[in-house]
Amino acid sequence: MTAPTEPSAYGVQIDAQPGQAAIRLNGELIPAGQVTGYVLEHDVVAALPTLILHTRHPDHVLWQGLARVAAADPSQDDGQIVAAFLANIDPARLEATALERDDLDGSRHELTRAMLQQLADWAQGRT
Repeated sequence: MTAPTEPSAYGVQIDAQPGQAAIRLNGELIPAGQVTGYVLEHDVVAALPTLILHTRHPDHVLWQGLARVAAADPSQDDGQIVAAFLANIDPARLEATALERDDLDGSRHELTRAMLQQLADWAQGRT
């Protein structure tokens, strides 16, 4: 597996309707059917939101384009996907966010439990 690269900044416009979305990167429309799904996350602390595009034909998609954009490689197995996700986690942000959770209960290993739940929330696009 190759190490994840720093995402690039793009101008992003998404016109989403139930069952479809028109996505433009720097004004360039991504052809219909190329994107099979996307996740958009914006933390108010971060300067730019993060947009993850899941593509059908990653070798034939022209990325032009200001959000941080990362394209998922459909040939990666689940372990590679999880490893790439975890490699991009800021440990200080994870710890601070976990310590602010409302579900801390004072039990043994509460911080570890909160961190794991926070990672699961982020993986599912919840802030």
